[in-house]
Amino acid sequence: MKIRARQVRWSYRTLVVAASAALMGVLLAPAGAQGAQPSPRAKESSPVYSYENAIRESVWVDTGLDGDEDGRTDRVAVDIVRPSETARQGRKIPVIMDASPYYSCCGRGNENQLKTYDETGAPVGFPLHYDNYFVPRGYAFVAVDLAGTNRSDGCVDVGGRSDVQSAKAVVDWLNGRAHGYSTRTGITPARADWTTGSTGMIGKSYDGTIANGVAATGVKGLKTIVPISAISSWYDYFFAQGAPLYDSGPDWLAGYVESPEAHDRCQAVQRRLVDGAPRTGDRTALWDERDYVKDAGKVTASVFAVQGMQDLNVRTRHLGQWWDALAGAGVQRKVWLSQTGHVDPFDYRRAEWVDTLHRWFDHTLLGYDNGIDREPMADIERAPDQWSTDRVWPPSATDATTLHPGKAENSGAGVLSLTAAEPGATAAFTDDPALDEDDWAADIDTATPGKSGFTTPPLSHDLRLSGTSTVTVTATPSTATAHLSAVLVDLGPATIRDYSASGEGITTLTERTCWGSSTTGDSSCYKETQADTTAVEHTVFSRGWADLGTATSADHGSPLTPGAPYTITLALAASDHVVPAGHRLALIIGGTDRGLIDPPSTKPTLTLDLAKTAAALPLAGGAEAFTRATTDPVPPHSAPRESRKSGPAQPRPTPPIPGEHR
Repeated sequence: MKIRARQVRWSYRTLVVAASAALMGVLLAPAGAQGAQPSPRAKESSPVYSYENAIRESVWVDTGLDGDEDGRTDRVAVDIVRPSETARQGRKIPVIMDASPYYSCCGRGNENQLKTYDETGAPVGFPLHYDNYFVPRGYAFVAVDLAGTNRSDGCVDVGGRSDVQSAKAVVDWLNGRAHGYSTRTGITPARADWTTGSTGMIGKSYDGTIANGVAATGVKGLKTIVPISAISSWYDYFFAQGAPLYDSGPDWLAGYVESPEAHDRCQAVQRRLVDGAPRTGDRTALWDERDYVKDAGKVTASVFAVQGMQDLNVRTRHLGQWWDALAGAGVQRKVWLSQTGHVDPFDYRRAEWVDTLHRWFDHTLLGYDNGIDREPMADIERAPDQWSTDRVWPPSATDATTLHPGKAENSGAGVLSLTAAEPGATAAFTDDPALDEDDWAADIDTATPGKSGFTTPPLSHDLRLSGTSTVTVTATPSTATAHLSAVLVDLGPATIRDYSASGEGITTLTERTCWGSSTTGDSSCYKETQADTTAVEHTVFSRGWADLGTATSADHGSPLTPGAPYTITLALAASDHVVPAGHRLALIIGGTDRGLIDPPSTKPTLTLDLAKTAAALPLAGGAEAFTRATTDPVPPHSAPRESRKSGPAQPRPTPPIPGEHR
């Protein structure tokens, strides 16, 4: 089946808004302001406004919900910094918003910054560089405390209605559709009469997840979102097709980020999170409410997504399914894919990121014709600090190509080819929870009891996989419970970002660089970073997991009948990887991938029916490219094997989002 890459599609409404903005900028610019802000057809906004003298204020916006059931609708705290000059001129400005549960509990960014306030409670310090950089350029920056966190009422419900409404209500307030107040409990109204209402949401991890959720409501006024390493379906954060990824659930996460006051008043919400998210891995109404992918058709905002392809916290399945759903809805999209783990692009490609984000917001929020909509859709990191671009992503020549595992001719790995195995061909392994994907790959050419591996011959040409892969497995278990893992591996020497180290692919330095204006209470200067690399003999670049008990129902797991065959399709994480000439491509199927999924209650032996097992891989050039790469002579200059680590350090057990340090 051909994967059709869709061109960027600009709606008629978007074009009209941009044209109207250009016209209004000519007709309605206030006297004396011509030099303060360029016309919408200018190249970029300039830092002409004072950050030191900016207006800093707090507003509490009514969400219309009573999550803590205290008889009053909840108000969320909104800390704002905006230019004073535009206020005096009566010039309305757009908003960049980061809605987060982390502003008081955990911090944001590589340096774990918290919000700070003066003795009167007025905001002083805003985490990250967005305020320092964009306020002087004519934007407001708005930092929203999600319900139940920091200075907000209500309760944390981990991606549910309360979380999403916390930020959506602020977008509504910015557009005159919701009520705001100057204090948390008072009645003095606060109106957002200083803004155009045009809002861009940005954030990493939980923050970016909220941006996805708000966009999925279709709220008017939200023009763009920039989700960085963001969740698209909360079920897929805690489970992989029924297999638990962590030994905790959303109740633990809520308890981690909520304020001490909320912890006392939100016990009923905590109980609902426990009851609605059983550790069986069954899909429930709680998970349906937190699935933004199903509502991609409501999205009217453009989406600039950023993802680390080796992110083992918010895994790239979230990006893949969200990206595909947005493509189906015709949403304008852009993407950066790095080789890091759970890391912000400000910490691995800083100058290019700030420039690109600047042009993106200028275009989507100010209507500037700066050409970013005509630039390549995708930036992809091929090796540490080495990037390529694609006009569309996945590339239009990408085809889902079916590869088949075959029996080993000796005691080593089986084969991976376009030819299906003969009926009756089998392979078997026994789940060993002490092993992980690195152990499997290191022993790929040796028959070991803990995995079944299949490889191509050394490639004569580069082979690119771009998009989402699936692996369909027919397996017969020996016990009533079984988990499956499937991983794709590039077998050959390389230097990669060390995504399994504490920095997840970066090293933080002591030197600082500054990105915007500073005050004594809010510095724009941040520690520099550099790539943290390691030499390896193999690279696992895509993974998928499942509970075999969901083979008969994706929503509910069932006990298995030992000795009976089951067929299940594992969705692997989206990726973009080039297996170079001289390397081999491997498919490994195993049980528990230690540190990445929890083990089942038993240690089953699983027998694979190879004739009914196959991988559908998104190959650039499709089957023709695979045939050429596996049948042409291997060039003599192919890289020799070197003495290197077999793989990155063993994957760490990855805690839920609050444990992040990047």
